[in-house]
Amino acid sequence: MELQQQFESAVARSKELTKRPTNEELLDLYALFKQASEGDVTGDRPGGFDFKGIAKYDAWADRKGKSKEDAMKEYVALMDRLYAEYK
Repeated sequence: MELQQQFESAVARSKELTKRPTNEELLDLYALFKQASEGDVTGDRPGGFDFKGIAKYDAWADRKGKSKEDAMKEYVALMDRLYAEYK
């Protein structure tokens, strides 16, 4: 299966989880998804009391420079692990 198809399948499977992953796992999924679909983070880091926005921005910024293909591979691998654990 082509990497793009594997990635899309993993994204679809993320909606089938019956248990909620940890906050760290959710941030990893978010950051890898954004890196795979949009590339490096853009825009200003949220400020003030937007703790959720800050955490998401920082998680994505931590992947800066990672290729879209590598981000897709990591997302698929993480989703495979989470699907086995939380399905």
